[in-house]
Amino acid sequence: MKWYSLESPDILEKLGTSRIHGLNDEQARQRIEKYGLNELAKEEREPAWKMLLKSFKEPLIVILLIAISLALASAAYDFFISGDQGHAMASVYEAVAIVLIVIINSGLTFHQTRSAQKSLDALSDMRQHHMKVLRNDNWISVSASHLVPGDIVNVKSGDFIEGDLRWLKTAELQIDESHLTGESDAIQKTTDVMPEDTELGDRTDMGYSGSMVVNGNGIGVVVATGMATELGKISGLMQSVDNQKTPIEKSVHGLSKKLMIIAAVIIAITIGYDLVKQLIQVGSISMDSIGGISATAIAIAVASIPDAMPVVLSIVLTIGAKMMASQKGLVKSLSSVETLGSTTYIASDKTGTLTKNEMAVTRFLANGKVYNVEGNGYTPIGEFIREDGQPTDSRDYQRFLEVAVLNNEAEIKPDDKQNWRPFGNPTDVSLVVLAAKEHIQRADLLADKGERDIDIVRIFPFDSTRKMMTVVIKENGRYYSLTKGAPDVIKPLTKFALIHGQQVVIDLAAENIEEAMLTFANDALRTISITQREITKEEALNASSTDLERDLTFLGLVGIIDPPREEVKVAVHKLSQAAVNVVMITGDHAMTAKAIARQLGIIQSDDARVITGRDLETMSDAQLADAVLDTRVYARVTPEHKQRIIKQLQEHDQVVAMTGDGINDAPALKAADIGIAMGINGTEVTKDAADLILLDDKFTTIEKSVESGRTIFANILNFMRHELTTNVAEVLSLLLGVFLITSSIGNVTEVTPTLTALMVLWVNMVSDSLPSFALGYDEAESDVMKQRPRDAQKSILADGMLRRVLFRGGVMGAMVFLAFVWAASQGLSVAQSQTIAFLTLVFGQLWHVYDARSVKTLFDRNPFSNSRLTLAVAFAATSSILVTLIPFFNNVMGTAPLSMTMYLIIIVVSAIPTFIISGVKKMISNKRDSGLSESLQFDRE
Repeated sequence: MKWYSLESPDILEKLGTSRIHGLNDEQARQRIEKYGLNELAKEEREPAWKMLLKSFKEPLIVILLIAISLALASAAYDFFISGDQGHAMASVYEAVAIVLIVIINSGLTFHQTRSAQKSLDALSDMRQHHMKVLRNDNWISVSASHLVPGDIVNVKSGDFIEGDLRWLKTAELQIDESHLTGESDAIQKTTDVMPEDTELGDRTDMGYSGSMVVNGNGIGVVVATGMATELGKISGLMQSVDNQKTPIEKSVHGLSKKLMIIAAVIIAITIGYDLVKQLIQVGSISMDSIGGISATAIAIAVASIPDAMPVVLSIVLTIGAKMMASQKGLVKSLSSVETLGSTTYIASDKTGTLTKNEMAVTRFLANGKVYNVEGNGYTPIGEFIREDGQPTDSRDYQRFLEVAVLNNEAEIKPDDKQNWRPFGNPTDVSLVVLAAKEHIQRADLLADKGERDIDIVRIFPFDSTRKMMTVVIKENGRYYSLTKGAPDVIKPLTKFALIHGQQVVIDLAAENIEEAMLTFANDALRTISITQREITKEEALNASSTDLERDLTFLGLVGIIDPPREEVKVAVHKLSQAAVNVVMITGDHAMTAKAIARQLGIIQSDDARVITGRDLETMSDAQLADAVLDTRVYARVTPEHKQRIIKQLQEHDQVVAMTGDGINDAPALKAADIGIAMGINGTEVTKDAADLILLDDKFTTIEKSVESGRTIFANILNFMRHELTTNVAEVLSLLLGVFLITSSIGNVTEVTPTLTALMVLWVNMVSDSLPSFALGYDEAESDVMKQRPRDAQKSILADGMLRRVLFRGGVMGAMVFLAFVWAASQGLSVAQSQTIAFLTLVFGQLWHVYDARSVKTLFDRNPFSNSRLTLAVAFAATSSILVTLIPFFNNVMGTAPLSMTMYLIIIVVSAIPTFIISGVKKMISNKRDSGLSESLQFDRE
């Protein structure tokens, strides 16, 4: 129902209520039964047990569960049939170790899911207020949750509005609706009927749930409660938005599926091949051979899965989250840490994000001169600088500022932390701040009874009909009427102007004033004219506002705007260099939005296209799809429009971050790939819907977070390159043993695996994972903010990574296998042969980690620049040698002590492949760079 387009009597009739009597208790009870409580619907939460079970569905976990089953089956056979207690316990240890890995991984997944968004709870919490309601012919206070359609309510300055209202009576009523509309200034409310096509921000005869009364008072009738309100519609939008998987989640999930399929195929082929080999060689399959085949299958299952990857990924993302926190960015969702690194569009609300949400005078005209005003926000500190470059003389604007604060009922006060807080109409507050910068305050003027004696005689408040406010004062025995208002209203009433200290007829100053008005308007400044008139005592005491508001003397003109944040322009420029597009999506007017966007560098030309909410209503999805990649400013939009814009960008495979601070931004924040909320001025709803909260409310923190996100993803690639290379080496070394060892070699039989499952687990969880954790602390390898965002649609293995992983892993795996065969051929025991293979793998991948931390070669980075990596490698090397010396680990893992000479040989030999491969790559790179340099030199010559 378009209540704003109906006459008041029709509304009261449709709602079955009375302006005089209100509803009675029985009517209110029946309506609560019909419409429900005035509350927002809560999203049904998934039970904890279901969330926990979901974490076991991940592809990597499935393979590990299969490995656990094989280990337990092998242990059961040895316990109850073969009687091999030692082998049975080894299988039990393997199963327990893998179970611990599964529990850790699933626990982390469950914990993150359990910490899901609480947006709707926050929306409900907002509504713990009361309203003054007419019930049973009496005005009573009613809990907001028991408000019903048809209730007659009374509001005054400072009240929250609970439910959507149609105003029946207003008296200087001004409402802050920035949480819904994005407009910085309070909206003057009336009872005038609005046309049917009026946009939400222009419906001056309506009040909306969640708004706040900043001035005046009013009486209205409740037309909607709960989910039927505009706030409820936003809540519904949030429920309809599915949680988006982040790019890294999509990439890892896709990779996990592929690895699961590959692992399953390898295990099936291995078991099938071993069984056929046994049949051909022996003519039958013994239970002992099945035990050996199972041991190999378990080892391959564990080796083919980077089982530590989810844990390492979470830890590296946690490191990134701490990095962002140090830069005032609080990350709520770990996976979103990396998302900013692949962001291609940052869609930002204007009010409170790109601007301060603090109306301020930035320019003014007084005594024929234009001044620029310095200073930030409500803090009354700032210089006035004449636009013509001439010295500033405070006498030129002294009277102008005095009139501005005397005709004013707003004020600013410092809080406990000495931050200045506004009280009153935002426009009036801006005038108070302006005057305070010159140490002119209303209270001081009225309190000074020395040389000047000023008293307020009468006040004619601003109203929507006159569009002016007038105050009558007595100053040292003389009377003045002080009037301020919109220039187009003041202009016909003006007879004189104060120019260069002289009062002249307005015609002599008209050109100067018109030029200033036009300039201010082009800069999207809201203008207010300040005037005065000397009057008689009789007029001061008895004249009407109409008689007083004529023959005025123009003192000056102020230009007011919600100013851009100083740091945003630099951040926008840096993001542009990084090929990240900044888009303004605001509920404010198109002209204001365009001017701010131009100042910030979001658009480069005054001819840039601005799409309004009304335009969006007439555009099809196809038309919007054609325009969305090239449009940088959207104005006068609703929450639904914001979601639609984001969806269209995502349809173009763009990774979209959305910033905001108001309730109207919350659905868009949830729909975006990453939502960013303001931590200081943002609403609780917005913070709960966001993935990243800016603790300092600075847009520059987003730019720093983008840089951190790119660095984090580079580190993720490094550790995944390292992990996958190790997995390839493990699997290949085991497969070579299966397919190439067809008969016994010394003490090693043809079914003896190259590595035991626990050796593989040790490599994955200790000597591989600990250095991988440390890679998360690496700094960016290059100037990441001069590169394009990574393509989120590409596989992690793209851009040569798969080739690199397979080649280096293949070389390492072949070396491990050869070390195993050599040891067996020397007549060493099975445990010693497997230990040599184990340590060759450990030290091979410890040398490789220094190569993995660079997209170039290990010679391009200082190996000691990451002290954590050095410590992790030292610990992994030492502990891996210790598990070959300590009897307990000899029994559990199947390791055996070696000679000191053998340890040294393994350490040195395992380094050779990495140094040779990296060295050859370095020479090729140098030669290519040299050739390019010579070519460029030739071109210049």
